[in-house]
Amino acid sequence: MILQIETATTVCSVALAKDGEVLAFKQIDQRNVHAEVITLYINEILNSTGTKYSELDAIAVSCGPGSYTGLRIGISTAKGLCYALEKPLIAIETLESMAYGAITESKLAKGNILLCPMIDARRMEVYTAIFNSKGGRIAATSAEIIDENSFTDILQDNKILFFGDGANKCETTLLHPNALFLPGFINSATHLTLKAKEKFESKDFEDVAYFEPYYLKDFIAGKRKAD
Repeated sequence: MILQIETATTVCSVALAKDGEVLAFKQIDQRNVHAEVITLYINEILNSTGTKYSELDAIAVSCGPGSYTGLRIGISTAKGLCYALEKPLIAIETLESMAYGAITESKLAKGNILLCPMIDARRMEVYTAIFNSKGGRIAATSAEIIDENSFTDILQDNKILFFGDGANKCETTLLHPNALFLPGFINSATHLTLKAKEKFESKDFEDVAYFEPYYLKDFIAGKRKAD
């Protein structure tokens, strides 16, 4: 029984899965509400399934890259639960869980196609990686500024499916005929299910005391504007 948390983007999502099957989930796609709703959502899905906190076997969390604030909220919540309940912590890279989400939810992600999840990193920059249609990693996670020449080498010989909130702003820039786009993709805690089960079975756990979000880039606070 694994509680799954996804807060890396504007979506705040919580799911409960048993033996790799989602029992319940709740989510909202709205900025700046994660801290307000995450514990409420956790209580609601546990109550709706008649599950006690003590019956959880692990907590899985989407660990980044993504929103600095969102990641801190999700991972702090997961670590607090793990510490209080003495349960193991499972961390799953956000882009990897997105790839699994596309594979399980979209017919476009089948066959001889590459998957390119994208997380919005402001302006024309995205956090991205490339996977095959079975979830195997083809290119490492990186921060990329997108222009009309992005991915041209790999697009020459491969169809690539772009998706995620970072892909939405790239559709008018990446005009190669092999560039495909998956509309309406939303990050969800349900996308953690298969990888969380796999990591639980192999006992691939994090150190609760020292685990930190995968920010990819250092946080730089903006200067406050003068009144």
